[in-house]
Amino acid sequence: MENLSPLYAISPIDGRYSIQSENLRNYFSEAALFKFRIWVEIQYLLELISSNVLTYQLSGDEINYLEGLYNDFSLTDALEIKKIETTTRHDIKAVEYFIKNKLQRINREDLSEFVHFALTSQDINNTAIPLSLKAATYEVILPKLDELHQTLFELGKNWKKIPMLARTHGQAASPSSLGKEILVFWERLGKQLSKLKQYKFSAKFGGATGNFNAHRISFDNVDWESWADQFIIKLGLSRQHFTTQIAHYDEIAEYFQIIVRINTIFIDLCRDIWSYISIEYFTQVSISTEVGSSAMPHKVNPIDFENAEGNCGISNAICQHFVEKLPISRWQRDLTDSTVLRNIGLPIAHLMISVDSILRGFSKLKVNYTKIEADLGNNVLILAEAIQTVLRKEGVSQPYELLKAFTRGKSQLSKVELIQFINGLPVSLETKEKLLALSPDKYTGYACDEHFPEL
Repeated sequence: MENLSPLYAISPIDGRYSIQSENLRNYFSEAALFKFRIWVEIQYLLELISSNVLTYQLSGDEINYLEGLYNDFSLTDALEIKKIETTTRHDIKAVEYFIKNKLQRINREDLSEFVHFALTSQDINNTAIPLSLKAATYEVILPKLDELHQTLFELGKNWKKIPMLARTHGQAASPSSLGKEILVFWERLGKQLSKLKQYKFSAKFGGATGNFNAHRISFDNVDWESWADQFIIKLGLSRQHFTTQIAHYDEIAEYFQIIVRINTIFIDLCRDIWSYISIEYFTQVSISTEVGSSAMPHKVNPIDFENAEGNCGISNAICQHFVEKLPISRWQRDLTDSTVLRNIGLPIAHLMISVDSILRGFSKLKVNYTKIEADLGNNVLILAEAIQTVLRKEGVSQPYELLKAFTRGKSQLSKVELIQFINGLPVSLETKEKLLALSPDKYTGYACDEHFPEL
């Protein structure tokens, strides 16, 4: 149908950026949520049987059939669930009926009433959603972030020996190196990636109000708390022990706070690169078929970094709502968390789009050595810090004030003026020679050294 084209999508994630975000549909679409819910429901039923809570038996073929309900989940299956939901007006109940219908096809109706046995919807949702988020994190998000992290390291390494005028408060400051400034972002991103890789995904699984009320009244010979702990661990999560009907979501909030910090680092990176482009430290490779401006033919705009900045900002806005809203519920449960969690893929998609844009932007950059060298050479003033520091060491009275009187407020300082000033200082000939040998491109501290500490 024509209106199913990405051009008709309301959200640019499924429209303009559909190619960049389509791999996230396997984790955050409604069909994906159905699949993860079925996974939890089937694993729960199988665990009830294998742990002898239920005295039923399943053949190998029957187990394979049940596991195939999520392993081979298809669009046809998703549409079948949606059709059931038109009657139930409840998506989890629709999943339950879908599984029961599948049991009928293998003549195992005897198991039907143990599908979703003693559970509430959030036992499934608050397990399925962390599972989907964990899978997306390790299969899509971290690989993409690691790719950008490695790119930052390679650029930092390649540009480490390029001395560059630094700017503090927008003003000329003690030199750095182009590579070192990129490595700032490599280090910052690395620390957040470490937190993301160490993040522990958890689930709520405890019945209607978190107390296993129905479980215990039905099978009081089972230690349901320990049983559920082990079941959730088998799924790859940990279980929250004291909950209401829903997860307390503090962990989900923590996850998205990490995403906020990553987005914020990327916004900072994009603004810095944008600014370096604007002062011509970088030029951009022009592609003959592309248009920079509809009015000004000469322009090659830094659109990739601008695009990334915008997408990171949208991602942060949604993440911040998650952080502020999800941990708050009225008494044992209201429905606001369900509405919000349906959007869990949105900030991730905007983040992934921004990463693609940053990588594309870096691929177009060329270092403008001429401009960088000229900028350094025209700012002899920045050597004032070096000179006054050496004078302090030599015991010269009030060296800071001396250099302040000589340099402050000047837009330029010629090498001739600097030589005359140094020759007039009350220091030894050896110290004067040391100061006269100074130049902005050599006054870089460790910035140009090839040392790369591990995170």
